[in-house]
Amino acid sequence: MTTLHDVEAAMLVASLAMILVAGALLLYRIWYGPSMLDRAVALDVAAALIIAGIAVKAAHDGDSFYFPVLLVLAFLGFTGSVGIARFIAVRDRPSARADGTQDHR
Repeated sequence: MTTLHDVEAAMLVASLAMILVAGALLLYRIWYGPSMLDRAVALDVAAALIIAGIAVKAAHDGDSFYFPVLLVLAFLGFTGSVGIARFIAVRDRPSARADGTQDHR
């Protein structure tokens, strides 16, 4: 093997190690998150970590088969984040104003 292949292998191992550490910290945030918004953001980051893990596997294998899968997962992660944000926004919206009138937004 050449030096370039050794550097590439070391970078892939370092990337995988960072993804695993981020995943462990992410599980901590999901479990002990102080608010629902923290948990929602952590789930969005989980989707990004899954995408990063699959990308590392694709780079290791040298196979472009996973690129459409990555695009679909990115789209699903985005739409899931938007859906969770809408749910939290509707749930946290006050139903009445301070002067007693209804909030019709």
